[in-house]
Amino acid sequence: MKNDVNVLIFGATGFLGTNLVQKWAKERPSANITAVDLMHPFFQSTRNGIESIVKEKNGFPKIDFVEGDIRDQSLLKLLIPNADIIYNCAAQTSHQHSFTDPVFDASINCIGNLELLKTVKGLNPRAKIIYPSSSTVIGKATRHITDETDREDPRDIYSANKCVAEKYYQIFNWQYELRTVVLRFANLYGPYGKADPLFGFMNHFIHRAWQNQEITIFGDGLQTRNVMFVDDAVEILWQAAWDDRLIGRPYFAVHDEHWSIKNVASEIVRQFSRGKIVCIPWPKERKRMEIDNAVISGELLKKTIDWKPKYALQEGLLRTKEFFVQNEKGAR
Repeated sequence: MKNDVNVLIFGATGFLGTNLVQKWAKERPSANITAVDLMHPFFQSTRNGIESIVKEKNGFPKIDFVEGDIRDQSLLKLLIPNADIIYNCAAQTSHQHSFTDPVFDASINCIGNLELLKTVKGLNPRAKIIYPSSSTVIGKATRHITDETDREDPRDIYSANKCVAEKYYQIFNWQYELRTVVLRFANLYGPYGKADPLFGFMNHFIHRAWQNQEITIFGDGLQTRNVMFVDDAVEILWQAAWDDRLIGRPYFAVHDEHWSIKNVASEIVRQFSRGKIVCIPWPKERKRMEIDNAVISGELLKKTIDWKPKYALQEGLLRTKEFFVQNEKGAR
């Protein structure tokens, strides 16, 4: 790949997008990065992570920020022809909100991906397209260990639409030989994560602990989850840009560790030395979405390329705490 690689990142001010932009800025000083985001106040994480890089003059790559919508055909036609690597982190990522406005969810998570794939096919079929998906496309596990051979059985609108989008990427690979990569993540946490519980329990728990508030757990909290520090996620997204062995099929990109939700909360309280855990009965609408135990294997990905998660939960939480401390000092 040429030194002046052109990278296009949609959803660049969200949790994953912000960390991904920073990864490219640090790892590839010759890259030209275009960071695109709708800047919807409900979905964005923070623009600070982008602005801090754009303002930096010490050897970081050129970064152009574009406020725009992935569903905007004219914008796609303008940006896609020159891109070598395209990440689509633009998404409606709340399971609960997908029930509140299912049509909006479908417009972002389905139509947005179709618009992107159609434009790449027509204007730049040589580009590689990398799509961060979700482990929740599987739904409730039918076996003790879940892997890529399990059938998809999503339990909410968001997960259903992410599942449909995965099929779009596979079909455009099969039919048109587009260079598509699909990576399924589970319960990411770390810097720039959203505090709102609508966007997942990990970052919500972390923010509650940092503010020394109660962390509310539904039921007994003994259901297991894969959890992973966001730096491990952006590392595999980075590697996917260079390694063609991931093209064509979905892969679970998950940590080897499996924690109960209650133990995760306890570890957050321990690491942050703040917060208090409170267990309450399940709300009916949340219980219907609950997938119970989830033990997901990432062995297929690790056998395909040389990647494995680096950060155990304790170290990931420590790094996240350091981020909070640094930003608190910077705000004074």
